[in-house]
Amino acid sequence: MKKVVLHKGREKSLLRKHPWIFSGAINSTDDNIELGETVHIFSANNNFLCVGAYSPHSQIRVRVWDFNQIDINKNFFEERIKSALNFRKSVIDDKKYNAYRLINSESDSLPGLIVDKYNDVLVCQFISAGAERWKQTIIEILVEQLEPTAIYERSDADVRQKEGLKPVKGMLFGKIDSGEVIIQEDNLSYIVNIFTGHKTGFYLDQRENRKIISEYSKGKTVLNCFSYTGGFGIAAAANQAEHITNIDSSDEILTIAERNFQLNKIPENKFTNLKADVFSELRKLKSEDRKFDLIILDPPKFVEGKSSLNKASRGYKDIIMLAMQLLNENGLLFTFSCSGLMTPELFNKIIADAAIDAGINFSIIDRLWQSTDHRVTTCFPESLYLKGLLVKRD
Repeated sequence: MKKVVLHKGREKSLLRKHPWIFSGAINSTDDNIELGETVHIFSANNNFLCVGAYSPHSQIRVRVWDFNQIDINKNFFEERIKSALNFRKSVIDDKKYNAYRLINSESDSLPGLIVDKYNDVLVCQFISAGAERWKQTIIEILVEQLEPTAIYERSDADVRQKEGLKPVKGMLFGKIDSGEVIIQEDNLSYIVNIFTGHKTGFYLDQRENRKIISEYSKGKTVLNCFSYTGGFGIAAAANQAEHITNIDSSDEILTIAERNFQLNKIPENKFTNLKADVFSELRKLKSEDRKFDLIILDPPKFVEGKSSLNKASRGYKDIIMLAMQLLNENGLLFTFSCSGLMTPELFNKIIADAAIDAGINFSIIDRLWQSTDHRVTTCFPESLYLKGLLVKRD
């Protein structure tokens, strides 16, 4: 087994069971370690620390498989995948939901592996060198344990390039012609395109927040910004919202949204789909003195790295301030950030500053997070990336 030795004192995070080793922590390595190859990690005092996958091109040089001196083989992955599936069984009612996250990377001790379930189709992302090296074994196990009709790969995330891997999309098992799958979420249905949709096809991490928004929507006029295929809007309509206005910049996405409203038998006079840039449209609505009872802001990831955090914070503040000014008295704003580098504390500050600039008082009603199937472990706080607030205009 190839060996990696750390600098003196750089094992502290590993002793707390954090699963990443950065390049700057490494003192020496054996020669000719291959991309994704399994290595043993030792302290400067030659004490064994963990076993992990080596990634020579990444700043995260090793991602930990286990903190015990064990073999990494098919049996290892069988047990890890089985454990991940058992956790989902404990938190998901599969009689109500047939779409959810099965494996959440480091949080399931399978670094760089994402597996989402859409009905009887699985969508996988292999975003680390170690996961890529064991791809075929992992697919075999998923077929054995879950018996899906198809498995599709969406390893097209930018992070793969940091691992020295090229973006990849395509069928790994079975067949699906159009890329479209219909999923069930409680009593609602959604069309998901796993070939072209955002992330792996749908925002599964917002499932529980869709239900919360639905509960607040009865009788309200709703503005759903960055609406994607209509998830929040359909959830609001299902609880008798008065009218939903969806804004997205993509004709293709809004076409699927319209089909989703039709699929759920929502009358045409209950929703409007607008193709527009959200920032521009909010300013236009403000100039027209339009008001809404409930506004949803779920923008794409603004923060790509620490260097862009300040610029992204200004973007969040700008759009939140505009939304606040469009709310009726006692109106509700659901606002989210899916940027991992955006801490809850900083997000709170941005919202508070936006309220001051808008000249409006707000109260925090609730704090919102990613769905429970997007597992977060105490040893890996980075897995908590989605945060949101429900605020009420006073």
